[in-house]
Amino acid sequence: MTQTAPAWWQTSTGYQIYPRSFCDSNGDGIGDIPGIISKLDHLAELGIGFIWLSPVYGSPMADNGYDISNYRTIAPEFGTLADMDRLIREARARGIGIVMDLVVNHSSSEHHWFEAARASRDAPEHDYYIWRDPGPQNGPPSDRRACFGGSVWTWEPNVGRYYLGFFSPEQPDLNWQNPALRAEIYDMMNWWLDRGIAGFRMDVISLIGKDVDAGIFEEGPYLHEFLQEMHRETLAGRDVVTIGESWSVSTDTALLYCGRDRGELSMVFQFNHVIAFEDDVLGKFKPKPFDLATFKAVQFAWQRALQDDGWNSLFLSNHDLPRQVSKYGDDGRYRVESAKMLATVMHLMKGTPFIYQGEEIGMTNAAFSRIEQYRDVETLGIYADQMEMGVTPEDFIAGANANGRDNARTPMQWTGGDQAGFTSGTPWIEVNPNSAEINVEADRARDDGVFAHYRKLIQLRRDHPVIALGRFEALAEDHPHIVAYARTHEGVRLSVLANFTGEPVMFDVPDGLAGKGTCLISNLAPRDEVSGRITLAPFEAFAIEITS
Repeated sequence: MTQTAPAWWQTSTGYQIYPRSFCDSNGDGIGDIPGIISKLDHLAELGIGFIWLSPVYGSPMADNGYDISNYRTIAPEFGTLADMDRLIREARARGIGIVMDLVVNHSSSEHHWFEAARASRDAPEHDYYIWRDPGPQNGPPSDRRACFGGSVWTWEPNVGRYYLGFFSPEQPDLNWQNPALRAEIYDMMNWWLDRGIAGFRMDVISLIGKDVDAGIFEEGPYLHEFLQEMHRETLAGRDVVTIGESWSVSTDTALLYCGRDRGELSMVFQFNHVIAFEDDVLGKFKPKPFDLATFKAVQFAWQRALQDDGWNSLFLSNHDLPRQVSKYGDDGRYRVESAKMLATVMHLMKGTPFIYQGEEIGMTNAAFSRIEQYRDVETLGIYADQMEMGVTPEDFIAGANANGRDNARTPMQWTGGDQAGFTSGTPWIEVNPNSAEINVEADRARDDGVFAHYRKLIQLRRDHPVIALGRFEALAEDHPHIVAYARTHEGVRLSVLANFTGEPVMFDVPDGLAGKGTCLISNLAPRDEVSGRITLAPFEAFAIEITS
């Protein structure tokens, strides 16, 4: 069977920018679009194919832009629509597409739709949102809790009803059952696509098909019907990429989103490897210890599930997650080695890799000591809830320092100078004190820096079909310290080995990996042959291409 040419996004690497924290051009302490434009050469030299841009739309910023009050304007702190058009144009000139963040499970409570909806039951926009009459004793219709703390239901006295805010009262859920609402969303999507963007990352998209009265929020009964309609109305016939975020998708349901004949999405962001290490009651603010066997089981299951259809997204970091070198590696003695090891393991699997800003230089978690240092609406809301539950502030902050979202949101560390070169003013959130040592300028000055390693991985994906297209075979699955897998394509095998510990590990190389060839990448001394019993140094990782 002849292999059809891969889509452009199957050989590309994505890079997520959290605009507020990337680069501030005007000294107000908030990153902005002109700041992003000023750093496009850094990203072009890294070799990325597209930027996933977290929301820059008009917003009161209750959730840093994930509460949108106007989908067709740019928030003043980030710039203007002209700045956005320039970003699209300047990125494209460097071979980089701009992927917008599509946040359509909810809007801001300050969107003009909601302002009309909460003013009168007779307004057409009232049905753009989800309302319910009071429950027993005139209380909320249910006792469900919101993701950011408190009830999912908020009372609106003007209309004598409660509205649904799955995340917070400032983020009322949109009623996807209303065809007029869906038409508004599709029109807005086409407006952005016509401006030249390269696609959408779709925020919590698995929530749009919810059946509230049945208590089904994630992957509800209408989800795929709506996604297929969205594809027909906006995406069909366009050469764009779409990535749907879902905290509920499993290997059993993944192909419903991204199977080649489904007419829905290019791929999904799944979080099974994240949820596996969260407490059953207190969630991510009481993380479980990392266990490599669990981690491998999740990653390998996804590789198998989408081996022949669909497509994987490959990531360990984003704006909602801790810094990967702190979570899965060693952010102390072996920071550089473990940052490169994690990148090697993830980038050489089958799928599209995503880099989160700062990951390419091995940025670490923030280690705050006081709740006043946090800015994240989720962290602050859950803090209040857990204080009522009797959790101590010290225990909560320990959990937040391990898993909280602000770890990823401290400013990008460009230089070792004042405010890490992020701003000439006072940053909206504190800069990590280690910026004096960990920064783009220092890392890029090294031939063997983390940036150089990422750059090589990105180029390898473009140059070696076995990386983009090869079949995946997991090996040594029960080994407690080693990740081992092979990729094969048209007579070429890629053998990948990595030590996830800070100790030397002896390893008996299985037949499916053994051989002699060309070392494509290594974070230590290159190896061109593996066989028999070998010893991997702390956090050592390498890949050998073997031609039969």
